[in-house]
Amino acid sequence: MPSIIEQIASELNISNASVSRALNDRPGVGKELRERILQRARDLNYTPSLTARGLATSQTFAIGFFVHEKPNLSTQTDPFYGEILHGVEQVCAETDYHISIATLTDSVLASPLDFRFVRERRIDGMILAGPDIPNSFVMAMLQSGVPVVLVDNKLDHSPINCVNSDDDRGAYLAAKHLLELGHHSIGLIAGPEHWASNARRVWGYTWALQEVGLTAPIIHVDRTTIDSGKAAYYQLISEHPEITAIGAVNDSMAIGAIRAAQDEGRRIPEDLSIIGFDDIEWAAHNSPSLTTINIPKRQMGKEAARRLLSLLDDPEAAPTEIIVSVQLVKRESTQERS
Repeated sequence: MPSIIEQIASELNISNASVSRALNDRPGVGKELRERILQRARDLNYTPSLTARGLATSQTFAIGFFVHEKPNLSTQTDPFYGEILHGVEQVCAETDYHISIATLTDSVLASPLDFRFVRERRIDGMILAGPDIPNSFVMAMLQSGVPVVLVDNKLDHSPINCVNSDDDRGAYLAAKHLLELGHHSIGLIAGPEHWASNARRVWGYTWALQEVGLTAPIIHVDRTTIDSGKAAYYQLISEHPEITAIGAVNDSMAIGAIRAAQDEGRRIPEDLSIIGFDDIEWAAHNSPSLTTINIPKRQMGKEAARRLLSLLDDPEAAPTEIIVSVQLVKRESTQERS
């Protein structure tokens, strides 16, 4: 009994190779002939398996979604990157691609050539999410030839495909909110200075304060977690007890600062206003609920997935940065200075 390829080739009086190329979405077949082949395949209820297509095209039909490993937190349960992942999943669900999810350990980041997903060609492209993935690792991935899209990150001096929120604008809005409430002694708590999103958010605050002739003390710590938010709060308040409001570069640090202030007996927001950034799920459920800057995280994931899929179709496309808009969300942790 002839195979489907042989049957279609015989019926259309063409070569088996032409049928195979059309069914596996490979070049070398004219548009009209390709449609005739695909229509006959549909008539015969034939759908090529992903495995077969992968063997024919050297594709894996897998996209990698990778973040830096975080203690006691999986990618799926991360309140920020988990939401971005959902957006990626929604786009990929409409395609033949599946998602390979993994965390990047410090040892992998230090030795990118040992990264098995690339070394063993397990993926067709990757999304690297987070500012804590070093430039050296990103450059190594680009040099491997695998298409890369960054999320919440960018390279300092090299163009690259990336999706970011409007960080400096969001921080500007946060600072203006505190200023409009009458706060003029404002402090900032932030992560590492070399993280791209941190740097842009600090600049947004600086921009707004400079407009009214003010500056803000800034405490940088090595992580942007609840615990690091507590540590940054204690350092900021000990060095600048006059502070009446604190801006944090993300919600986790803001929540940490709130808890530390409450442990000292301070009332939030009566004694101290605190504002975050990101609008993760925890923000609305905190006590008091956290005023913050909303980032459309799922939209970021969708944009990243679409950009990566377009790169798989056109690997030579010029790099582009996609910026998603942000907005201020007013809740209970800020109020007018009394």
